Amino acid sequence: MPVSLLDFLSGGLVQIGWIGIAVYLLIATQLTIFSVTLYLHRSLAHRGVDFHPAIAHVFRFWTWLTTSMIAREWAAIHRKHHAKCETEEDPHSPMFKGIGNVFWRGVELYREARADRASIDQYGKGCPDDWIERKLYTRWATMGPTVLLFIMFALFGFKGVAAWAIQMAWIPFWAAGVVNGLGHWWGYRNFETSDTATNLSPWGVWIGGEELHNNHHAFPSSAKFALRKWEFDIGWAAIKTLEKFGLAKVLRVAPSLDIRPNIPMPDMETMKALLAHRFQAMTDFHRRVLKPAMREEIEAETVQKLPRRLRKGLVDDGRWLTPESRAQLQAWIEASPRVQALVEHRRRLAAVLEARSANATDSLHRLQEWCREAEASGIRSLQEFAGRLRGYALQPA
Repeated sequence: MPVSLLDFLSGGLVQIGWIGIAVYLLIATQLTIFSVTLYLHRSLAHRGVDFHPAIAHVFRFWTWLTTSMIAREWAAIHRKHHAKCETEEDPHSPMFKGIGNVFWRGVELYREARADRASIDQYGKGCPDDWIERKLYTRWATMGPTVLLFIMFALFGFKGVAAWAIQMAWIPFWAAGVVNGLGHWWGYRNFETSDTATNLSPWGVWIGGEELHNNHHAFPSSAKFALRKWEFDIGWAAIKTLEKFGLAKVLRVAPSLDIRPNIPMPDMETMKALLAHRFQAMTDFHRRVLKPAMREEIEAETVQKLPRRLRKGLVDDGRWLTPESRAQLQAWIEASPRVQALVEHRRRLAAVLEARSANATDSLHRLQEWCREAEASGIRSLQEFAGRLRGYALQPA
């Protein structure tokens, strides 16, 4: 039976109800999220996984159709974010651009970053440059969503137009706003990284595993974002499913840390593990050494209890605090000789781990000297940490 004009305008050729539209949106938006997190992010930007050319092109086509984002530009902007994280050059750091700007104006910040062609050229190497990329996906980037609008109207009528509008807002809100904004503002941290990245949730489902943002910043090239037993990364589940069918090849995952017992002095195995797990080492220091000492000093009434914002600042010497709060934190540290000594030990350990010396033997000697001084400190928690640190090693893959 032919569809009347009124029926066509309200429901298109398919004539499904709002429940059907909702099911379509759930599937389509998740496919868009997968195209971004699996292909643009984990594969293209960080080279953590390779996909079969057919699957890779499905992701490329769907990204063009639903977002108009150009693969090379997206990868370049994201790589710059990691290279310049939490600096004035970071394309979308809430610490410098404000959480309100990043959350609500993420698309505008992305467009500003696109206009920096020198950065796109610098960070966009190794991205697709075939005929269809040059002649269609890049040259006619905005055509994709336009084509999708006509398709949605033809299939679903004005309901389809409403669904299209939601699709167009999906990535700008969840990726540019929530991940780039809240992912550096609110949540929990497994690793004391040198930035403010947080995990929004231990169950990365709704936005493809990108909820585990702190884990990603600790191990950027890892194709797997879930790094604790209780965490789940739906993007990783999708990768492993594709891998079973020969459609994906995992290139890198975060190495697992092993603790060897009774190691008298750090060795090259220790150094290899620390280079891979320097954020884990600094996290262990804070949780096993500094926090217990701080609690003991407060309980002994040696110092006053710190406000929460200053306790958080103790992790990184108040890097993200205001000058006034940083001065207040420094005064608190100086009031406790033991805490002050531990903070100095932490700074020196960080310097060893961040030196990236070309001479591995020199780095090892510096680490050994740090361990000897820690063991001679007379501070039990620091001595125990040094003993644990000596045993660091990478578990066999």
